[in-house]
Amino acid sequence: MTRMLDLLVAVGILLVLLPIFAVLWALIRFDSPGPAIFAQTRVGRGQAPFTLYKFRTMKSGTAAAGTHEVSVSAVTKIGKFLRGTKLDELPQAINLLLGQMTLVGPRPCLPVQEELVNARQALGVYRIKPGITGFAQIREIDMSRPHELAEADHVYMKLQSVLLNFKIILLTAFGRGGGDRVASA
Repeated sequence: MTRMLDLLVAVGILLVLLPIFAVLWALIRFDSPGPAIFAQTRVGRGQAPFTLYKFRTMKSGTAAAGTHEVSVSAVTKIGKFLRGTKLDELPQAINLLLGQMTLVGPRPCLPVQEELVNARQALGVYRIKPGITGFAQIREIDMSRPHELAEADHVYMKLQSVLLNFKIILLTAFGRGGGDRVASA
């Protein structure tokens, strides 16, 4: 049932929001040089690497590091808006289609975020697919707190249900979970 919902949402996003994709693509391209779609290797289910797709919110050439380790000055003007509204996440519909992600689950991290990777591995979190939103995110726990994040992911793994997923999706849609914070300038 979860896979069917992921597919329906992904197809819906890609078909219905295609005009918005085009507008966002153009705004990103006019705001700063570089591609509009950002592709980055992340750690998925079973610790398998996969390519995550997002609208680019930072200047091209920004170091591949946890968002909390990147200066706020790296965020573009349109990127600030995209991050605040979570519109930067829309291209992850591709990851849903490919079965690499699900709507709700632990947010996928970078392979270089070793402290988080190890904490999640120790708790068995990699038995489930990563998600576009998650239990930790609605509790405002980001990747700057790796052990707390891994613990929240583990709690979600034990409690996950259709009702909990629906609640997480609703809370995310209504603005809960601001995303990973960037470092101060």
